[in-house]
Amino acid sequence: QGQLVESGGGLVQPGGSLRLSCAASGFSLEYYAIGWFRQAPGKGRERVSCIDSSEGGTGYADSVKGRFTISRDNAKSTVYLQMNSLKPDDTAVYYCNTLYGPNYWGQGTQVTVSS
Repeated sequence: QGQLVESGGGLVQPGGSLRLSCAASGFSLEYYAIGWFRQAPGKGRERVSCIDSSEGGTGYADSVKGRFTISRDNAKSTVYLQMNSLKPDDTAVYYCNTLYGPNYWGQGTQVTVSS
């Protein structure tokens, strides 16, 4: 069965950067559009970025546009989220999942932005 595993989170000061990874196993990641989502304490899950299967198109929530960059390496079955200029409001658990394919919600990776 397929699985997506998120990693790369941590504690960072405001203005800092992190690079999240979403590694796939058990299925061919290259055929799926992938989204990064986040859920902050007491809030619903929101999609922050997405990338189509051919890397031809990407999308970003207004709240992260210009600061986050999504990319993928299909040879490594991995999707990345480069997060720069982090703000305390970016604090959340970050998840990845396919947009239109099977659901592979994992444990997520915690990102905490705090001084």
